[in-house]
Amino acid sequence: MAQVDTAGSGQGGAGRRDTGAGTWRARIGPAIRAASRPGPWKRGPVLTALALLLGLLMLLHARIPNRIGNLGSLVETFLPWFGLFIPVLLIAALWRRSASAVAALLLPVIVWLNLFGGLLGDRSHPGGGLTVAEHNVGAGNPDPAGTARDLAASGADVLALVELTEEARGTYETELAKAYPYHTVQGTVGLWSKLPLSDTQPVDTKMDAGPLGDTKPLDIKMAYNRALRTTVATHQGPLAVYVAHLGSARVNPRAGFWTAHRDRNAQALGEAIAAEQNERVVLLGDLNGTIDDRAFASITSQLRSAQDAAGNGFGFTWPAKFPVVRIDQILVRGVKAGSSWVLPATGSDHLPTAARIAL
Repeated sequence: MAQVDTAGSGQGGAGRRDTGAGTWRARIGPAIRAASRPGPWKRGPVLTALALLLGLLMLLHARIPNRIGNLGSLVETFLPWFGLFIPVLLIAALWRRSASAVAALLLPVIVWLNLFGGLLGDRSHPGGGLTVAEHNVGAGNPDPAGTARDLAASGADVLALVELTEEARGTYETELAKAYPYHTVQGTVGLWSKLPLSDTQPVDTKMDAGPLGDTKPLDIKMAYNRALRTTVATHQGPLAVYVAHLGSARVNPRAGFWTAHRDRNAQALGEAIAAEQNERVVLLGDLNGTIDDRAFASITSQLRSAQDAAGNGFGFTWPAKFPVVRIDQILVRGVKAGSSWVLPATGSDHLPTAARIAL
C-alpha cells in the first residue's frame, strides 16, 4: 500500500508539474505573439503607400505626361472622382488598425479639398439680370419639339443649341420662334435670343483640318461648322457670345484617350477669343471635356467658369441618366456670374446648363 501511495503521490506531483508548465506556456505564448506582431504604425504598409500615391496623383496631376495615350488629360477629366478612393482606403486602414495608413490619408484629403472643396456648397449670390443657357440637344433626340418647349420654359434670355441636325433644325426654329424673335444657325450650332443679334459669323475651329492642314472644300466646311460668334445687344451694352461644339473625345485601346480633333478645336477657339475686341464675352458650348483638362488652357486662361464661380455642386451634365462629368460649359469674361445651375433632362443624352450673369 505504501508503494502504491508513493507512486500515486509521484504521479500526482508530476501531474501538478505538467499543469504548471502548461499554464506557463498558455500565458507566455500569446505574450510572445503579441510582442512579435507589428505595432499600429508599422501595419498596413501597402495601404500607406496607396494613400500617399493617391495624394501625389491628385497633387501633381499637371505633371502626368500626355505622351502616352493622353494619360494626363484622362486623369484630369475624372479628377474629382479620385476622392472616392479616400473612404475606401480609410475603411481598409481602420480594419487593419493601421495608424500610418490613416495618417497618410491626410495628404489626399487635403489635396482633394483644396481642389474641389469649394464646389461642395452653394456659391450663388444675388445679382445678374441676363440668363444664358446651353444645351447639346443630341443628334438622336427622339423628341426635339418637347426639348424646345422645355428650353423655352426655362426663361433663358439667350439660348445656345449644339449638335443640330438638318432634320431637326426646322422643329427648333418653329417651337422657339415665339419666345425668341432673334436667332442664327451656323452649321450644327445655333443661338436663339430675346435680344437683337449682330455681327454673326462662323468661327473656324479647324474642325476638318487634317495633319497637313485644311483638306475639305469651303461648302463642306460650312455644312459642318461647329462654332459661331455673335453680338447680343443688351440694355447694358454689347455682349460677345461664342457658341461651340468641339470634337469628340474617345477612349481607344490602341490610342488611349484620343482627343486630337478636340484639342485642335480648343486651341483655335482660344485664339479666336484672344482676338476678341469686346471685353465682355460669354462662351456657351459642349467642349467635350472638363475645364480641369490641360487641353483647354488657351480658353480657361481667358475665361472663368460660371459653374465654378456661382454654382451649387459640381454641375455634371453628361451622360444625362447618370452624370459623371461636366463637359457642357458656360464660361465668362468681363461679366459676373450670379448663379449657375443644371436644368432638368430632355430627350438628349446631355443635361442643359444655365447661368445668370450681371453685365
